[in-house]
Amino acid sequence: MNSRVLVTGGAGFIGSHLVQHLLNQGQTVRVLERPGVSVDHLPREDVEVVFADIREPLSLEKHLKGCEFVLHLAANPNLWARDSRIFEQVNHQGTKHVLAAARKHDVAHVVHVSTESILAPKNSQEVITEETQTELSEMIGPYCRSKWLAEQAARDAAKSGQPVVIVSPTVPVGPGDLNRGPLSRMICDFCHGRVKGYLEGDLNIIDVRDVARGIWSAAQKGQVGHRYLLSNENYSILEFLRMLARLTGREAPRFRVPYVVALSFAHAEEWVSRFLSRRIPMATVTGIKLTQRPFQFDGRRSATELGLLPYRDCRSSVEETLHWFRGRGLIPA
Repeated sequence: MNSRVLVTGGAGFIGSHLVQHLLNQGQTVRVLERPGVSVDHLPREDVEVVFADIREPLSLEKHLKGCEFVLHLAANPNLWARDSRIFEQVNHQGTKHVLAAARKHDVAHVVHVSTESILAPKNSQEVITEETQTELSEMIGPYCRSKWLAEQAARDAAKSGQPVVIVSPTVPVGPGDLNRGPLSRMICDFCHGRVKGYLEGDLNIIDVRDVARGIWSAAQKGQVGHRYLLSNENYSILEFLRMLARLTGREAPRFRVPYVVALSFAHAEEWVSRFLSRRIPMATVTGIKLTQRPFQFDGRRSATELGLLPYRDCRSSVEETLHWFRGRGLIPA
């Protein structure tokens, strides 16, 4: 059945794959992006693109009219920003504005896309599942706080009767990450020989196209107020770097960087980025602190309920990522 689907943040890494998946499913797609964002990589002949700032409710509301589904991905996904207030403004308040606009237009299905970085409780070594709960006081840094508050806003909306479902992907991997999120930056830094050591820590990765499938499946099948965990393969950071080494022929780092040293480096990197280089730091304080939390996931229940299995093999996804970056001259051939 054809429906009109609004995707906020549809030009982003996950968003662009979600848009393509929706088109493949025969849906009518409207992408909402903030003014100034490049949308040249989207299939413009098949997609309606509108521009609005989710921080400004009046510019946002009209674009939800006539939509049966709203899939809300728009957010600042970085772990650091020169002005940290942007996280509260975009991730938390922007989400509240999208939810309010969806309520005003009686949108039948809303999916709020959250993040795995808010799911690791402090002082816990348990595997993270759909039942895992955290508190605001456990959040590390302004990014995580803003995303926790955004998810809470989605939960509150569902409790008030709004048809809202929450989806929490782990770290997406695959071709097409134009803006290079944290994992893509790690991959590129490794390929350029800039990764000299490793930190102890965990990550769970999942192919970005499986994330897209999961979001759309949750929109259609998800129960209001429920969180669905989109996760696949668990790695330690060293295991992931060793996989990159095997795929690229480069040597994996052998030196374990002490946490205190890594944290000091991240503080220095953020200072340089804020006042001198104006670029995203190689390491962020939030990212380093997150390595101290357990990030082993088990999302099999969500995958089964949403009919997502089997997932793609993540080694193949990483190979495709490397091929995509090489084709654009972003890493050595």
